[in-house]
Amino acid sequence: MSNLPDFIKKYKQLELNRSIFPRKENLYNNIVIIPAIDEYDNLIRLLNSLAELKKKYLDETLFLFVINNSDRAGEGIKENNRRSLEMLKNLIQKKITDERLKREIIESGLDLAIVDASTQGNELPDKHAGVGYARKTGMDLALTKFDYSSDKSKIMICLDADCTVDNNYLIEIVDGFNQRNLNAACVDYEHTLPDDEIEKSAAITYEIFLRYYVLMLKYSNSPYAYQTIGSTMVCTAEYYCKAGGMNKKKAGEDFYFLEKLRKLTEIKFISGSIVKPAGRISWRVPFGTGRSINEFCKNIKEQGKDDSILSVYNPATFEVLKEWDAVYYRDDIINIEEMLRAAAFVHEGIEKFLVEQNFPQAWKKIVKNSVVPGQIKKQKFLWMDAFKTMKLIHFFRDNYFPNINLFQAVDKLFELYQIKPLTGSKEILPPIDVQVRNLERIKDLYVKVLD
Repeated sequence: MSNLPDFIKKYKQLELNRSIFPRKENLYNNIVIIPAIDEYDNLIRLLNSLAELKKKYLDETLFLFVINNSDRAGEGIKENNRRSLEMLKNLIQKKITDERLKREIIESGLDLAIVDASTQGNELPDKHAGVGYARKTGMDLALTKFDYSSDKSKIMICLDADCTVDNNYLIEIVDGFNQRNLNAACVDYEHTLPDDEIEKSAAITYEIFLRYYVLMLKYSNSPYAYQTIGSTMVCTAEYYCKAGGMNKKKAGEDFYFLEKLRKLTEIKFISGSIVKPAGRISWRVPFGTGRSINEFCKNIKEQGKDDSILSVYNPATFEVLKEWDAVYYRDDIINIEEMLRAAAFVHEGIEKFLVEQNFPQAWKKIVKNSVVPGQIKKQKFLWMDAFKTMKLIHFFRDNYFPNINLFQAVDKLFELYQIKPLTGSKEILPPIDVQVRNLERIKDLYVKVLD
């Protein structure tokens, strides 16, 4: 620890109670952290994808796999993880034990390492076991493997075992951070579509929703308009520590980690390469891609075209949010009574929400502790964070603007961005080709707006 930078020494949540295999002295500028639980088959797909990476920067990059499960995990999960550990250890020793693995993995120069958070005595405690703690375990250990003598950015790259990546993935990230002097970023993504027709439709509509939400936040000029997908997150080691590291949440760890990062620095967008998470049913978390696809498929199969699973936040909410952001960040409103009047002028729901969230008390502290207008603006930004923004959106959903059909909302989204809508249909779920075309158009808009 004595030779680590001061920013790591100040990072109070550092946990180094596990070790990296193999133990070697190599140091790196880039470390890709990949948590995996019950992912043997998907690890093969990911490894074959990584074998296709262009070689630039491979010699200064470590791929760190965190094979994890709780101390109460079932025998099937433990056995799958045991096979994953064995496969990865063999690959490190230049041996291929599964015929589905490409020979290029050994010949590619990939530098692989493992954190065993799975076998007896190494498991994650059941209270915290989940993707958040698994990421934290790998990211904290990664801090000890960077070459801090190099003047290049020390880049922590999050990936998941059920993903594949483009062959320029590493180049786009490393060049982006070093040439653009980035502190944090999200890589563009595209869910792999299942073959099953219903599951495919579920993956498409879920991705449309994810991009819709970010684009509507961007339209409203929210400073928290970025995608919260764990397998796309990237940051420097320094900002990882400044943000207090990864949390131990079983789900939503990406949302809260990125929120902490955003309060410190901008989260940029890397559009030149794509991470491809699996669009699959999953048991792992109470929400997210897998859960959404599972619920969609269940509803479609059991109830037909159920509109409840295809409803999203009403665009009218974001139009109000846009007006409110323009007022909220003005420099000339200091008095709390004046601020509340301005909020009510935008919409009565804004004033009610602020009062409900104890904003008047918080505002008095903000003004009292701020010497210059710039400090007030910063404190406004910190108060109205990603979580409160989402709470406001939910408040309007519950009290003023109920959710509407996804594809009607997308039509409105395009109109707000001055693009002619595609669907123009009152169908709850349009034909699959219309769904695909909507997804392609929204992806193009997403890159154009965020890039």
